[in-house]
Amino acid sequence: MIINLADTEMMLSFAEEMAYNGHRFAAFNTDEVTDAYNIEFFRNPLDAQEYCLVMTNDADYYKSVPIEELLADLKAVLKSGADTSENEAMELSGFAIRERERKEFLENNLNANTMNEKNLEYLKDQLKYTGFGETFDAELRENIMKGDKDFKIMHTGIMNNGLPNKDTLTVELNFKRSEQTDMYFFNSYHVNLQKEENRPGLEQTFYINKDSSSITMKEAYNLMEGRSVNKDLKNKEGKSYNCWLQLNFKQSDSQGNFKLNQYHQNYGYDLEASLSKHSIKELNSPQYKDDLLNSLKKGNLQSATFVVGGVESKMYVEANPQFKTVNVYDANLQRINHRESKEEKKAESQKESVSRDQKQNPDSDEGDSGKRDNKIKKRKSPSL
Repeated sequence: MIINLADTEMMLSFAEEMAYNGHRFAAFNTDEVTDAYNIEFFRNPLDAQEYCLVMTNDADYYKSVPIEELLADLKAVLKSGADTSENEAMELSGFAIRERERKEFLENNLNANTMNEKNLEYLKDQLKYTGFGETFDAELRENIMKGDKDFKIMHTGIMNNGLPNKDTLTVELNFKRSEQTDMYFFNSYHVNLQKEENRPGLEQTFYINKDSSSITMKEAYNLMEGRSVNKDLKNKEGKSYNCWLQLNFKQSDSQGNFKLNQYHQNYGYDLEASLSKHSIKELNSPQYKDDLLNSLKKGNLQSATFVVGGVESKMYVEANPQFKTVNVYDANLQRINHRESKEEKKAESQKESVSRDQKQNPDSDEGDSGKRDNKIKKRKSPSL
């Protein structure tokens, strides 16, 4: 149907009135400009079809459409924002189709942008809680907009655990798009730990879990340093359990990853009890004790204050669940063997025991001895 743009509102009003009165079809000449005066309305399709057959000839072609379709097309013109004050002929159906496609395209883009923003926030949270900070916003957005099947982001950091050494940690973050939802997910990260320049680094891939049990970047570094990390995990049935994790550098799988040993909660390792075998000052304060325990559970080599013979010294400790103990290092990070630790604990215990005896018996030792001598001398003196 060809209409004059300036007649759109009048035609819509007229068609709505005819629809209200029960007319369900409209018939018109497809080769001429149609207005409210040369369009015919019918109550049933047979009458509309018969009218078109009678009116069609070699010069003119008539067509009928459901009145709902005509109303929808006229409304699409008005909603498009077109200037209906202009006298301009246009093909109504074609214009309406293009307008609907444009609107659908904009809505799809809006929905896609909304989904992309949600996806971006989701990935940012995943990276944040896995220990990679909040520095990848621009790279994430750029890769999401590209729409590739998967993408990678490289990250390099210096890890020193508060110690003089500076280990280089190069991480490859792996993202993949879901085939069902087109959302991207942070699936894994591959770590290369280089302790010395110009030498091959130690490599391991860590996989991201849906819950909070994923291994963080700092925990990954501690594991690759040979230390143990305590995590709450879930089995295949979804039941939670606690265990210690430690890399087994003597065994690797087909992908080149080292086997991850687990020391289950039933294994019997008690970190606090193992620490209590040493004279550690922080254990005397609930707050400092909790901080120490939490740090060791994350796999850190943690500094602690050892008190031996009344003298305080800074040492380092790390959890050792495999042998149900803790490893102790001096200020120069030299390992202190278990026998030395026991002797230090024994010496401190003996000193504390002597100190308690002195407090409980202030008149003991030399003072008591002098008093007894005096009493003996008095008994031996002759009476007058």
